[in-house]
This record gives sequence, structure tokens and C-alpha cells, in this order.
Amino acid sequence: MHIITKEVYFCYGHRLMNHPGKCRNLHGHSVKASISIQSDQLNGQGMVCDFADVRDAVESFVDQHLDHNFLLHKDDPIIPALLANNERFLALDEHPTAEVLSKMIYRHLKQEGLNVDQVVLWETASAYACYRED
Repeated sequence: MHIITKEVYFCYGHRLMNHPGKCRNLHGHSVKASISIQSDQLNGQGMVCDFADVRDAVESFVDQHLDHNFLLHKDDPIIPALLANNERFLALDEHPTAEVLSKMIYRHLKQEGLNVDQVVLWETASAYACYRED
């Protein structure tokens, strides 16, 4: 099995309303997402796929939905204030954790036709979440 990995970087704000600690407060992260693509065979150019194809597929999704966006649970009471002030945000059915974001990116890339092995989202330099499907 051949595996390639492409890293992308972006920033977002969020809060976890049900968290017992500091993460229940509004805060932001500068994150790294590592996207691994797999293949049993290499293409005619000797690649799993072009790194640029991975970059293009993930960056368009990240730019549209995640980068410099405020990610909230759909029941967050701050949403009306954000709407009233024409602020950018994305309301999610799940709490906006690193686990949920890595799954969102994974599923988007699968829909784009990439054979994703896993997506790892580094929320800090020492903490990450990984999503993969069996």
C-alpha cells in the first residue's frame, strides 16, 4: 500500500458549550490538518495522486467552511448576536471538536473521489484528533 500525506494550515474560532473547563469560552486555534491518501497501485506518473490535487480539494473546502470562521453547535445562544452583526459562522449539528472537524474534512475528500486513508487535525502542537473509516 502506498500512502502520501499533504498538510494544510488554517485558523478557526469556536467554543464547546458542554465542556467543563476553559474550552467552554470563546477561543481560537491555528491548526494543521494532515491528509493521507492511499493506493495499492501508482498512476501512470508513478504517484498515488498529485499533491496539488489533494491541496486543491482540501483548500477549497477549508476556505469555504472552516478558515477564519467561527464554528458553533447549532444550539449555541451566541448565534443570534452573530447574525445581527453579519458575522461569519458555521452552525454544526455536532460540537465543533477536532474530532468532528477531521471527520468533516475526511468525508468531503471522499466525496471528491480521493481514496482517503485518514485525516489528522492538530489542534495544538501537542494534541491531535484522527478520523479514518474501516
